[in-house]
Amino acid sequence: MSDLMARLQADMNAARKALNKPATLLLGTIIADARNRSIELRRDLTDDDVIDVLRRGIKKRRESVDMYTSAKRTELAEKEQAEVTMLEAYLPAAVSADELRAAVRAAIAGGAANVGAVMGKVMPQFKGRAEGGTINAIAREELARKE
Repeated sequence: MSDLMARLQADMNAARKALNKPATLLLGTIIADARNRSIELRRDLTDDDVIDVLRRGIKKRRESVDMYTSAKRTELAEKEQAEVTMLEAYLPAAVSADELRAAVRAAIAGGAANVGAVMGKVMPQFKGRAEGGTINAIAREELARKE
């Protein structure tokens, strides 16, 4: 079992003992998602695999926040946002925009002429530490500046 998975499990047990139902439910859901991913991959998960599961959970909840906000359901949007904040605590420290921009510029200098090529070179460097959408936005900006 990966260190991150063990931490999630320990935190869920602590939340259960503290009778913190929202945290228990959220962590239980993420752990179940991780176990399902382990079954899909037919192997034990690494920390990177668990981070991918966390990122998917965060993305799903952010989409829910957007939908609830546009439907003027603020109490549900706040609940989902609280879950996003709780899950983000398990992610590794994010990479600064300046560091991402430097990597994107290096990829462009290395011959990447379109967004797909830039993403292909930059994403593996920051796997689990930066969101694809952020890198994509910076890549588009830098490519537009180059033209």
